[in-house]
Order: sequence, then structure tokens, then C-alpha cells
Amino acid sequence: MLLTNTAKKIIESVWSLACCNYGCCDCCYEEQAQTKKLTKSDIQHSFRDSVSRLDSTSSNPESTTPKSIRDRTESDSVSRTDSVSSATSASQFSFDYRKPTTTPVIDMKPIEFWAANKEAIQPKQGRRRLPSETEITIENFQKDLYESEKITREVCLTDEEKLLKYQLGQIHFGLQYEVSTNILVVKIIEAKELPPPYCLDENKQDMAHSNPYCRVSLIPDAKNSHQTSVQRKTQDPTWNEYFMFEIPFKRAGQMTLEILIKDFDKYSRHCNIGMVHFPLEGLNLVKGTHTWKPLMPCIADRHELGELLLSLNYLPSAGRLNIDVIKAKQLLQTDIIGGSDPFVKVTLVHFEKPVKTKKTTFKKNTLDPVFNESISFNITPQQLETASLVISVWDYNSKSKDDFVGRIVLGKYSTGPHETNHWMRMLQSHRVPVAQWHSLRTREDSDQVSPASIAVP
Repeated sequence: MLLTNTAKKIIESVWSLACCNYGCCDCCYEEQAQTKKLTKSDIQHSFRDSVSRLDSTSSNPESTTPKSIRDRTESDSVSRTDSVSSATSASQFSFDYRKPTTTPVIDMKPIEFWAANKEAIQPKQGRRRLPSETEITIENFQKDLYESEKITREVCLTDEEKLLKYQLGQIHFGLQYEVSTNILVVKIIEAKELPPPYCLDENKQDMAHSNPYCRVSLIPDAKNSHQTSVQRKTQDPTWNEYFMFEIPFKRAGQMTLEILIKDFDKYSRHCNIGMVHFPLEGLNLVKGTHTWKPLMPCIADRHELGELLLSLNYLPSAGRLNIDVIKAKQLLQTDIIGGSDPFVKVTLVHFEKPVKTKKTTFKKNTLDPVFNESISFNITPQQLETASLVISVWDYNSKSKDDFVGRIVLGKYSTGPHETNHWMRMLQSHRVPVAQWHSLRTREDSDQVSPASIAVP
């Protein structure tokens, strides 16, 4: 059937409309091929944008996707694009390439934020300078360090080893704490096998027999100490004497009991026989205990003659120097029978000549006297600059000569740095009392240091 040109045009237009809607002719395939070429570049560009966004969000600029992986991903996308059906839309291709099958490798290495401040946290220590040979002298050595090391080694010895090594004898003592009164009771019972005097001191009058007594204290304070009676001419003394220390229970467990055994001699210095350090930590003090302990050599003579508490006050307007003799403690015993009766004598020395002497009253039967007495001297500020005070402690005897205990010198010719410091504090604070403890010295020690003490008998 022959159709007119008008009919053919109508049929072609209808056919083209139907073909474009249902994809059933060659023109549709050509259009779809053109669509594929456009979509491929768009998809590759979209993938590159996703990788660049991942690089920008990474904290480490070097931890990006390697180039080889990126190229392999692009080649895979091209092959997949060629093999996909023509019916797949451009949006489906974009979805597939935004989720590639190969996961990019990202370096998750931790960042050391403190790397920049490493030198500030761990600075380099400077090289310690070693002393030269000229700087190393005997005076530079600290003897206390070596003595403490020696004590530590001796503490490690057993009681049997100490007894065999030192052969100074043993002491028997006991202790118990009373919770109701907060008092630690120490009982000194006896000692045995003490060495004879000639083993310890060649200047003893009696070389065969000792006159032992004990001094008991709690260290490290040693503020209060007690002394037993003197047992005459024996190496195996028996005391059975009790001493009380008022101290809180918790603090008592932190203290160490010190027992010092000395040999009394009226005509020379009392000789140290031995000592015991007994730590109270870990003991059942409430239940109490008693034990035998071997004696060890004494470290040093600490406050052997005793201590004296003085207060100085100068009034420049009145031209008067006031010396308050407050008290003394742990004085050296000078009588083998009975207690001591101490008193204090104060002598004002000007230009190494005694000017005036005054003394306190004596206190009966005590080694820890409390005086609380004041002594005054009239002296001008100019005389004070060249004056000295000789302060001595004596034991009063009614039927014989008084026994000397010890003394110190304050002023221009002081017997030591502590005495000088006390005098300077008094000069710098007029009208204000200045108190200080002083350790007593022997005649020989004070005469060697102070010319003022030589002028006073």
C-alpha cells in the first residue's frame, strides 16, 4: 500500500516518539553510548574528589592513598564501565565508584605531641666537677658520716658477737608502759662482768675496782635523763632502781632507750664504760619486757659535765647587766655518797682582771637543779665591749672544799661559738631578755680558749 508523504511523516514522528520512550531502536543505543562517554569522565572526577577530601581530613599529610592503588582503582573503574549493561543509569555508576572495593591504606601512626618539649622535660645534667688534689685535706672529711656507717655495721652484729668482740660486760633492765598515766617505767636491775678501770683509763686512782653508775635517757630528744646511784668498788653492780618518763604512747614506740654506764672518779673525769641502744619500736610496751644486753663502746662524751640555761639582759640607760640563772640539767656527780648540792658562781672580768663575783644559793641533793635567781652588775656600755662573764657550777660541801663541776665564758673572750652568739644577741637587743642553753666545759678546755677564765680560780 502506497502512502502519501504526509502519512509517512506522521508515522515517522509517532515511531520516533515511541522508540525514545521504550529504547527499541538503534538511535537509542547511539544516544546511550554517548551518555556512557560523558558519565565515565564524570565518575572518575567524582572519585578523585572523594580521595582529595580524605587527604584533607587526615591529620598526617603523608598518610594519603598511594598512587599505585589510586591508578589500579581507576583502571578497574574503566573496565567495569565497559562491561556494564547499557540500561544502567549514570547515577548507578557514580554510586559504585564512590564505594570502591579496594580500601585505601591509611597510616595511623600516633603523633608525639611532646617531642618538641623533650629537652625541657629531661635536661642534660652537667658534669660533676671532681676536687683537685690540693682541695682534698683531712679537715674536709665529714667524720659523722663514717661514724654513722660504723654504727650501722655494729648494729648488724648479734648479742653474742658484740659480747665476744667488745668484752665490756652486760646489763639487765626492764621496761613497761602505763596507759592510764602515759608513763614509761624503766627499771635498771644489774650489770655483770664490767671491765676493770685500767682497761679504759690509765689515769684512774683505783686500777682494780670500778664505781659504776648508769645514766638513762630516751633519744633522739634526750631532754630528760635520770641517773642511778653509784655502786662502790664492784664489777657486778646491782641497782634495782626505777625511772619514769612521761611520754604519749604513740611517741614512745618511736623512741630508743639509751643506757650509759660510767665509772665515777672524784679526782678525774668520769670514764665511759659502755652503752646500750634499745629501740622500742615493735615492742609490746603495755605487757612489758626485761632483757640482758651486751655493752658497746660509747660514741662520744655528750654533755658530760651537764648543761646550764642562762638569760642575759642589758639596760643601757641604767648601765646594768642582768644575768638570770634559770636551771641546769644532767650535771656531773661529784660525791660518791649521797647527791650533789650544786650552785652557780658568776664573775665579771674586765681587761682580764676579776672585778666582782656573785653566786646563787645551792640546791640540795639534785643533779637537775632549778635556780630562777637573778644576778646584776653595774657596767657602762663602753666597759661592756671589753668585758667577759665567767660562769661556773660548783658542788657545795659543808666540811670540805667545794667541788668544781664545769664552766663557760661569755663576752669578749668567749669559750665557743655558742657563747659568742648568745653575747652578740644580747648586745643587739637591749632591754630584751635573751635565753640560751650552754654545755659546761672543764678547766683545761676553757683555759685553752679564753684568757678570761685563767684569771678566775
